[in-house]
Amino acid sequence: MARLLLVFPILLLFACHNSGEKPTLVYFAGEIVNPTSSHVVLYKNDVVVDSAILDDKNRFAFNLNEVKEGLYHFDHSPQYQYVYLEHGDSLIIRLNASPEYFDESLVFSGNGSDINNFMIEMFLAFEDEEPLVYSYYKLHPEEFSKKIDSLRQMKLDVLNDLVASNELSEGAIKTAKAAIDYNTYLDKEVYPFYHKKKTGEEVFHELDKEFYAYRKNIDHNNGELAFFRPYYDFMKNHFGNLAYMECYENCGMESITAKERLHYNKHKLGLVDSLVKVEDLRNVLFRNIAMDYLLKEHMANEDCDKFISKFAQLSNNERHINEINDLYRGIQNLQPESTLPNLEFLNTQGEKVAVHDIVGKKQTVFYFWSGDQRGHFKNVGKQIQKLKKSHPTHKFVGINLHTPHAKWVQMVREHRMDTLNQFRGEDFEEVQRAFIISSLNKCVIAKDTLVVDAFANLYTSF
Repeated sequence: MARLLLVFPILLLFACHNSGEKPTLVYFAGEIVNPTSSHVVLYKNDVVVDSAILDDKNRFAFNLNEVKEGLYHFDHSPQYQYVYLEHGDSLIIRLNASPEYFDESLVFSGNGSDINNFMIEMFLAFEDEEPLVYSYYKLHPEEFSKKIDSLRQMKLDVLNDLVASNELSEGAIKTAKAAIDYNTYLDKEVYPFYHKKKTGEEVFHELDKEFYAYRKNIDHNNGELAFFRPYYDFMKNHFGNLAYMECYENCGMESITAKERLHYNKHKLGLVDSLVKVEDLRNVLFRNIAMDYLLKEHMANEDCDKFISKFAQLSNNERHINEINDLYRGIQNLQPESTLPNLEFLNTQGEKVAVHDIVGKKQTVFYFWSGDQRGHFKNVGKQIQKLKKSHPTHKFVGINLHTPHAKWVQMVREHRMDTLNQFRGEDFEEVQRAFIISSLNKCVIAKDTLVVDAFANLYTSF
């Protein structure tokens, strides 16, 4: 893959107090082009290790002593990426923070750069392969496995070459291999569902025992990878698959209808409880199951009460429990005929306008977009034009999230959007909590300040 290598002009000198000893200090620094935030935050799992303010040249630096070697991630809101740190590393990065360039522009140099550049290359390789892999889901299981295994082996060959030519620690090699393996395993885990969808087959295609042979290599208790996206995404889908197939084969459940949703998700909770013993991983998986259930159910009923009770019994993370309780209260506040949360948004003149002053006598559709998601912005624009023609009695109001004010105003004017019906949310988290925004395809329908449907979809609800 062709990459533009950008040079960052800093020379680093590291000295050990005792020759022959590996230094324990870690230096991690960089320069950010087109910054989207004033700082960079470094995390180990979900715990903040340190934060650094960008200077007047958009540079930052971390000087870390006695850090635990392993996988970290750094956040330059709203973007983040992983970094593998070991004692004695002196890592420099340079990146362009514009969303369309963030990952592609990221290059590491200095001690420790080999494994980190490899991880970035693997991330981009899997991202580039997504359309190809999606086209494979129509293939028979044997053909699909052969092609997916071939893609995996190509990446393992690159890793083997890297190991042969560099001195990499055992931990770094294991993490790199996990990035390859769990991304590949995920493709296989979701195969039955995508194959059924793409082929139109009425039942799941029969799989021989070798199809899931990789499962014998799964580590259900790798705490070091609990917050690593490839591993976490695999685990979510793995337990979803296990629960679904068991319910499908033994409980007479042919699809996850609203009626079956509680049964299915309680089954997922039980599987995680029985197979995962590492506390952090258990808790993040319990949280994901609870989030997924409530956002798809989005009702206030006895089933939800039962589920939340079961979740609270299993999770021992108070922050997660409070988060789920807050989400449920938010869902309860958005039931039909409830009063719409009266947030304030900014208009293109920079003036604050209350939601209740925006909603009219006719049905008002609040939809959401971000300047960071160019493809989504373009598609939403087309969809809104269609809906205006098919639903001329509705009022359509765009709420921008995450885009700096000046850039947002510029986009509204450049695309000749109706400035009277375009607003910007200053506090993303406040808007997200109040309107329960889990997808940018979501929209909220209201009339006379009352909720009509707070969980509508811009593409499927009209």
